Amino acid sequence: MCEANLSRRRLVASLATGGAGVALAGAAAARSGAPQSGAQFYDPTPIPVVDGKAALGPDAALNLLRQGNAAFLEGRTPRLALGADRRLELAQGQAPFVAYVSCSDSRVPPELLFGRGLGELFIIRNAGNTVDTVAMGSIEFAVAVLGVPLVVVMGHEACGAVKAAMDVVESNARFPGAIGDMIEPIIPAVLEARGAAGDKTEAAIKANVSRTVRRLRTASDPIMLEPQRAGRVKVVGAYYSLSSGNVEFFDLP
Repeated sequence: MCEANLSRRRLVASLATGGAGVALAGAAAARSGAPQSGAQFYDPTPIPVVDGKAALGPDAALNLLRQGNAAFLEGRTPRLALGADRRLELAQGQAPFVAYVSCSDSRVPPELLFGRGLGELFIIRNAGNTVDTVAMGSIEFAVAVLGVPLVVVMGHEACGAVKAAMDVVESNARFPGAIGDMIEPIIPAVLEARGAAGDKTEAAIKANVSRTVRRLRTASDPIMLEPQRAGRVKVVGAYYSLSSGNVEFFDLP
C-alpha cells in the first residue's frame, strides 16, 4: 500500500511539475489585462491540392509551419475556414500537408501553434510523442495514402512522460497501471542523454525526439524509405518551448 502511494506521488510529481511555473505566469499575465502586442488577423497561405493530395514539397511544407509559428509568437490570429462549407468539403476527403507526431499534453496544440485549420495537419498524439505500432501505422497511412510530404516529431519543454522515464532511471521509480509500459520506450533516450551538457531534462526530451526521427528515417518498410530516398518526404524533429511559444525545428545528420 505504501509503495502504491509512493508511486502515485512520483507520478503526480513527474507528470505535473515543471510546467506549473509556466502556467502560473500565464495566468498572472491574463489577470493583468495587459494587451498582447501585435494582435491582428491574417490569412494563412492556402495549401494547393492536386489529385486529392497536398501539392507541396517537404521544404515548402516546413516553411509553412515556420511561418505559422512566427505569427503565433507575434500574437496574430489566423482567419480559418471552420464553417459548414469547409466541413462538407472535407467530408469528401482530406489532403493534409504534414503528419505531426506530438505529445498529448494539453499545452501543446499543433493547430494553434501553426495557425492551420481543419484538414491540414494529420496529428498523432500520445504522452511522450513515442511511435508504437499504432502510431507507425498512422504515419505510414499519412505518407502512402494521403501523400503528406513532411513528417515532424515534436517534443516539448517540461514533458511529464520524459520526466517519469528519468525517475525510473535515476531512482528506480515504478508507476501504476499501464503508465510504466507507456514510458518504457523513452528510457533508452534518457540513458543516451546522461552526461549531456546543459539541462538534463531538455537533453532527454530532445534525445527522445532524435531517436524517433532516426527510426522513421531508417524504417525497414519501403512505405517510408522509398519516398524519402526520392526526396518526396522529409522527416524532421522539433522542440516546443512552453514558456516562449517557439517551435525549434532541427534536422539530423
